Amino acid sequence: MTNSKVADWYDKFSTQQVNTGINLRHKSIHEWCLKFGLKKTDNVLEIGCGIGTQSQLIAEYLTRGKLTINDISEKSVDIAKERLKKFNNINYSKGDIIGQPIIDKFDFIILPDVIEHIPLENHFKLFEKLNGLLKDDGTILIHIPFPNYLKWVHKNKPELLQVIDQPITTDILAKNCYSNGLYIDKLITYKIWIEKNDYQILKLKKNIDIDFSEYTIKPSIKNRAYRKLSLLMSKLFNKHDINHFY
Repeated sequence: MTNSKVADWYDKFSTQQVNTGINLRHKSIHEWCLKFGLKKTDNVLEIGCGIGTQSQLIAEYLTRGKLTINDISEKSVDIAKERLKKFNNINYSKGDIIGQPIIDKFDFIILPDVIEHIPLENHFKLFEKLNGLLKDDGTILIHIPFPNYLKWVHKNKPELLQVIDQPITTDILAKNCYSNGLYIDKLITYKIWIEKNDYQILKLKKNIDIDFSEYTIKPSIKNRAYRKLSLLMSKLFNKHDINHFY
């Protein structure tokens, strides 16, 4: 399916998004952003912003940071720009993110229920783009429907599906992540709308070389207890060689 057909579909879908507004899913994604280290001073990129519902929560939080939002649907971005006109910390980008000439580097990149709507054949280039846009110590947050749940929707509730709505399993994600210098730091399956798990949240980081010799090894609780005991014994018995106690 061409980008123009996808964009046309989301141009029409934007009206439905306006009627829906901010819901529990948006609030849940924002909470995950905070848990994964989003700071008020961060430079943030949101891909698949739609009419700016998730963007509003992020912009409100970034009191000293800035936000760039992107969507393939020009109409959606126009609506977002009008909805969010009171914010002076937002930049707007229209079109397929893979081809966007963005030169900025970002502390935090958010894809809130987006990659399941991007054709699988474009995922390699997408993750290649993400790696290029992310700072070395930055974080990528991906929120997607739990693939088993989305498979069930395909069979039982197809009227809920969008123009492209494909289950994205972990093997697909891992292949494109690791092939493009990223790795999955966290993956959590959880529930929002139903009693069973219906969503997944992922935290990605850059797969860069780290000199672990710079980091101090923290002793275990058991070793710390042995050390305290050995120090106490040395005081009691006035012994200087206490290595045999731990």
